[in-house]
Order: sequence, then C-alpha cells, then structure tokens
Amino acid sequence: MLLAIDCGNTNTVFSIWDGKEFLCTLRTSTHHARTADAYFTWYSTLVKHYGIEAEITDVIISSTVPRVVFNLRVFADRFFGCRPLVVGKPECLLPHGPRVDPGTQVGPDRVVNSTGAYDRHGGDLIVVDFGTATTFDVVAHDGAYVGGVIAPGVNLSLEALHAAAAALPHVDVTMPPKVIGTNTVDCMQSGVFWGYVGLVHGICDRIRAEYDRPMRIIGTGGLAPLFAQGEMLFDFIEDDLTMHGLAVIHEFNKKAENA
Repeated sequence: MLLAIDCGNTNTVFSIWDGKEFLCTLRTSTHHARTADAYFTWYSTLVKHYGIEAEITDVIISSTVPRVVFNLRVFADRFFGCRPLVVGKPECLLPHGPRVDPGTQVGPDRVVNSTGAYDRHGGDLIVVDFGTATTFDVVAHDGAYVGGVIAPGVNLSLEALHAAAAALPHVDVTMPPKVIGTNTVDCMQSGVFWGYVGLVHGICDRIRAEYDRPMRIIGTGGLAPLFAQGEMLFDFIEDDLTMHGLAVIHEFNKKAENA
C-alpha cells in the first residue's frame, strides 16, 4: 500500500491508498523538529485506533517545508523499509512537467494539485487552494502547470489584522448574516468572507480573460466549501485533490520504473 504525505506550512497530512481508495487520512501540525520516531508513534497510534491494517510498501512526499523532509525520509526508511519518492526531486518523474520561466522552482503542492486536477477533470483549469496562502494554479490543456497567483491565506489575513490593530479581536471565518455588519465581529467576518469571495472572482475572471479560452474552476483546501456558500465560485470542490495527485504521480513513476 502507498502512504502519501503532504506537508504544508501549517499542517501535515498522511493518507493510506490501497490502489482503489484512501483508507484513512490523518492530520498533524507541521513542526520541523519532529523526529522520525515521533512521527511513527503518532501514526501507529491513530492507525490502530481506526482499526486500519495496512502494510505500507511505498511512500511519496510533497513538502513546502524543506526542513521536515529529512525526518520524513528517515521515517519511511526506518519503519517501512522503503526509499520515499519526494516531489520536486530529480528522481520523481511528473506526468506533465511545468512550463514556467527558466530557473523557477514550482512549489510541490502546486504541481501535485495540478496533476490531481488534470487526472479528474482534464485541462484548461484554475485550481484555487485555500491553505496558508491562497493559491491559483493554471493547468493547460495538456495537464502542465503554466503559472498562477499567490495571495495571503484567509487565516493569515485575520492574524495580521488582529496583530496590527490591537482593538480588533480574533474571529472565526464564517459567512456573515449580511454584508453590512452592525458590530465589530460581523464587520470583520464580512470583510474577510466577502473580501475573499471578491478576490477569487476577480482573479479567476482576469485569468480567464488572459488565457482566452473556457476554463473550469476547482476549489480545494479546508475553506473551499465555506466560500462556495456565498457565490457559485467553483465548478467542482475536491477535498482530497492533493492526495489524489500524489497517488497519480506515484503510479506514473511505478509504470516508468517497470517499463
């Protein structure tokens, strides 16, 4: 079985893929000092709790935090006896290589999302990922990542607002009852919610105009369903897009290895 690991700036997600479906998905906070032993203690405890019997034979890693990759490599080698594939490393082949400016390093998460989205929906896509940053990935007709947009993430914006204006409280991200707030919390929630709805609309409209061909919009990340309440922002919402992309990349490498 395959263990797919997606390490983001805030959270790290582990999913077990049996070749047909994901048996479980486990989430922990990202911490660069976490050791291989600590990963295994956390992982094995939760797998046992969920009653999952999985013999891991392969591991694939996507990480936007380079410092955690070493301990994840050790984790894979020590406890599963395998050398993990790491997206972004030369030995990890991609079904569709990115087409960007020479010398540009594309974030592994963006390549993986593009791969997963293309596998499920074909090309000419905009993938909007609500993570620590809010990213927009443009996927060409042939599946290649061809560029995009990076904007501040929703929670990052809220933290910055609270930090810069001491009188403003921490608030939850939610759809407010109306646009015009009549108290501080409602005003902040309206600004964040409708501000990001406008951000997604505006950037996607400009991408479509510049790309000059019909495009579908895929929403992913934990907050995608929330923002879909406000407007018809997305054609599809994919909650496991990154993990699916990792499974596709792993299968592509296995086929190349056996060719």
